[in-house]
Amino acid sequence: MAHRRLPTIRASEVGEYVYCARSWWLRRVAGLEPEGRERRERGTTLHRRHARSVALSRLLLAAAVLLGVAALIVLVGGGYAG
Repeated sequence: MAHRRLPTIRASEVGEYVYCARSWWLRRVAGLEPEGRERRERGTTLHRRHARSVALSRLLLAAAVLLGVAALIVLVGGGYAG
């Protein structure tokens, strides 16, 4: 007996359904897409770009902290060497 896989419903779809059940039905069941697809795709692209910038800034901040700690160790260690 073949098991049928249940469809995946994302949290955003639940939010869409709560906001407007008819809109959710038109998109999910009837297969119709709302207008403004290009605008949403541009927004998605901008959000991804922003997320990469945030991730890079966190990485750079961590590197700065590590380099600062290393500099303090060198400065403090240098006082004991001479």
